[in-house]
Amino acid sequence: MTGTLFSRLLPVLAFDYAYQTLGASIALPLRTEKFFDAFGLTGYLTTAGVSLYYPWLKERFWNGNAAAVFPGLAGHAPRQILLTACLVVWATRLGSFLISRIVKEGKDSRFDVIKHQPTVFARYWFGQATWVAIVGLPVWIANAIPAAAHAPIGRLDYIGLSLFATSFLVEVVADRQKSAWRARREQKKHSEQFITTGLWGWSRHPNYVGEVGIWTGIWALALPALSSPLVPYGLGPFIGTLSPIFTYLLLTKASGVPPLERSGDKKFGSDPKWQEYKRNVPIFFPWGRKGSL
Repeated sequence: MTGTLFSRLLPVLAFDYAYQTLGASIALPLRTEKFFDAFGLTGYLTTAGVSLYYPWLKERFWNGNAAAVFPGLAGHAPRQILLTACLVVWATRLGSFLISRIVKEGKDSRFDVIKHQPTVFARYWFGQATWVAIVGLPVWIANAIPAAAHAPIGRLDYIGLSLFATSFLVEVVADRQKSAWRARREQKKHSEQFITTGLWGWSRHPNYVGEVGIWTGIWALALPALSSPLVPYGLGPFIGTLSPIFTYLLLTKASGVPPLERSGDKKFGSDPKWQEYKRNVPIFFPWGRKGSL
C-alpha cells in the first residue's frame, strides 16, 4: 500500500514541475514576468485537480481506456474534498488579487533585471514549482491516499478548518484595508506615507501572518491522513509540517518581510512616524518582537 501512495504522489509532483516549465518556456523568450503569478496560482489549481483525479487520468489517458467514467466527487473522502476546496478558495482569491495588481501596474518590479537574465529567471520558475510542491504537500499526500483509508471527520478537522477560515479572513481583510488605503491616498483623501491602521496597527505584515495561519490550518485538517500507516515510518505529520514551516521561513527570511522592511527603511528611515511605528507595532505576529529585523 505504501507503493500505492508513491505511485500516486510522484506523478503529481512531476506534473507540477512540468507545468512551471511550460510557463518558463513562454516567459523566458518574451522576457516578461506577467505570467509568473498566474502560473504560480493556477499551478496549485491544476496540481490539485491532478492529485484528486490521478487514478482516472491514468486510466483514461495513460492506459487509453476511453470508457473510463469521470468520477466527479464520488469516491473521494470528505477530508480530501475539504482540503482541495480550501486550496482552491485560497489560490483563486490570491491569484485574482495578484493578477489584477500586475494588470493595473503593468509590471512586477522584482523582475526588472531578472527577466533579462534567462538562467536566473529560469531558477525563479524552478523555485516556484518547488514552492507549489512543498506548500501543497499536505493536500497532495492526503489526495494520494485511497479514500477508504481516510478516517472520518473529527474534532481536529473542525479545528483545522476554523484556523484556515480565520486566517483566510485575516489575509483578505489586510489586503483590502491596504488597497482601500492606497485608493484614498490616490484620491488625495490623506497624505500618509505608509499604512498604520486596522490590522496594520497590530502587525506590520498581517497579510503574511494570515498566510502562515492558512497553511497551518490546512496541515491540521490533513493531519489524520498524514498519520496514515500508508505513509512510511510515521513521517507523514512531520513531512506535512514542511508546508507551514516553509511558508513562515519564506515570508520572514526571504521574499516577504525582509525586502519590504528594507524598502520601508530606505523610503521612510528619517521619518519619526516610521520609527515610532516600528517601535510600537510588531514585525510579524502581534505578540512578537518589535523594532528592526
